[in-house]
Amino acid sequence: MKLLVERKENVMWITLNRPKNHNAIDNEMVNALEKLIKKIRGEDWIKCVVIAGNGKSFCAGGDLEEFHGLKTEKAAYEMLERMGRVLYDIMMLPVPTVALINGAAIGGGCELATACDYRFASKDAVIGFNQGDLGIITGWGGAAMLHEKVCYYQAMTMLCSAHRFSAEKASEYGFVNEVFSDDLIKSCYKWLDNMIVPNIEVQKAYKAVAIRKWEKSNLRERMKEEITECARLWESEEHSQAIAAFLRK
Repeated sequence: MKLLVERKENVMWITLNRPKNHNAIDNEMVNALEKLIKKIRGEDWIKCVVIAGNGKSFCAGGDLEEFHGLKTEKAAYEMLERMGRVLYDIMMLPVPTVALINGAAIGGGCELATACDYRFASKDAVIGFNQGDLGIITGWGGAAMLHEKVCYYQAMTMLCSAHRFSAEKASEYGFVNEVFSDDLIKSCYKWLDNMIVPNIEVQKAYKAVAIRKWEKSNLRERMKEEITECARLWESEEHSQAIAAFLRK
């Protein structure tokens, strides 16, 4: 299974399970995420959702080997918009969400982490919006979400530089909320025990405040405009050459 789902007390734990592919997201994983999001909305026991990666990576973004065959703007948009909807739905989940960045979070992996309310990282994690190096921009609405989560300067620096940052540097930029030097899972649960009250209705009420803000600011439309621009750039020769060079490595 490409998604592992486990209940630990009142926490739903989701593990991306493609370790040999650095947990890159393919169509099958998108299908599984869509179904899981619907299930989460129907469960009343969940007070928090944690997303982690199996192995040494959190998520390497979209599976380029699967998606590199998409040559036209229209084909790219259909793929990008579908995952953009998944990330928007994660952002709009009624309970707090955590991205537990256990290793590399690159490209779309950073967009997935951005969709979550909290981002915790291991001390050796590597974090980078590298889309600019591929001749495109964030294709799942990540820039619009990032501007909701960190300050303008930090967001622009992370996006425009396409640099890979250490967990500590990402913490300085406000992207990573906590860097854990000890066991990542135990540290996450300790944080949850200390910082999230048991009453699930309290969690939902506070999350609803943020959701109302994002809805009123037309976040979904801003994400779609961003995805449209990425699809336009996807068709460019620069992007095709960058992907070809990446796949040759």
